Amino acid sequence: MKLHFKPYRRYHLARALSALALAAIGATPAQAQTWPSKPVTLIVGVPPGGALDPFARALADQLAKQTGGTFIVENKPGANGNLGAEAALKPPTDGHVLWIGTQSMVTINPAAFEQLRWKPSDFKPVLKGVEAPLVLVTHPSVAAKNFNELADWIRNPANKAAYASFSPGTPSHFLGYQLNERLKAGMVHVPYKGSSPQVTDILGGQVPLGFTQLASAVPHIKEGKLNAIAVTGPKRSRFLPQVPTLAELGHKDLETTIWFGLFVPASTPPPVMEAIRAAAEKAHADPAYRARLEGLNFDVPNESVSAFEATIAAETARWAALVKATGFKASN
Repeated sequence: MKLHFKPYRRYHLARALSALALAAIGATPAQAQTWPSKPVTLIVGVPPGGALDPFARALADQLAKQTGGTFIVENKPGANGNLGAEAALKPPTDGHVLWIGTQSMVTINPAAFEQLRWKPSDFKPVLKGVEAPLVLVTHPSVAAKNFNELADWIRNPANKAAYASFSPGTPSHFLGYQLNERLKAGMVHVPYKGSSPQVTDILGGQVPLGFTQLASAVPHIKEGKLNAIAVTGPKRSRFLPQVPTLAELGHKDLETTIWFGLFVPASTPPPVMEAIRAAAEKAHADPAYRARLEGLNFDVPNESVSAFEATIAAETARWAALVKATGFKASN
């Protein structure tokens, strides 16, 4: 028997089938259309005051303007961002709790922490927000104005050289380790819980040098309170054009950039996830917002989600090999 549907019946049947499909994946059309339907929390896994915090707050402000919703930044420091990642995964994962992930949290923690209580596949990337090299800085008391002079200073046992990192198991830690190995020196690693206390102690001369966040260091470099020796990016930073790259100095294998990105729990209903991505991409394209981030000494990339996923995969492999080579292990 052949069934015939009048046009209005076809319309209602299509709507019914669409609703059933959305229900099967845990979302309704209204969920996607009304996101956000309540305040959205952006979880940041470091203390306030470092380089990550101003990015998160700028993004929260822009998403609020973009959507008309309320966006709150919540700092949950601990275990190099792992506590924040765990908090972002607590149910309900309905798109109203998002995670600000960093290069070290996403690509290093999986290899560095033996008992990680979350895994990278628990999250989906939404946006690579900002990117920047690290900068190798020294306190002005260090008698070195360039890399070769600093290498000689570090090698001299009388100077009792030490380097500060903004957290163990981060690029600032591993680059210091690699530099120490390369110079066959005996530098002591002094870890901190965030870039703000790291820079504070280098400024105070408690630790003479370290690889720091560019955004945190640039104001102090311009004021002469820190000396910039080299940046770790593939090319010179437009914020410090006079400072050479490590690659220029013959150390291309120490090249790296750090990034901060927006992530959503992978169990978020797909229509809601797409609504979040659309809002984030539109916010990211706003010229005034991009200028605000550049004013914080960040580069603002234009990287697709698929390219961002490829970046994460490549960096995860790189840092896993270095974690294994160093024998570094961290714990929650």
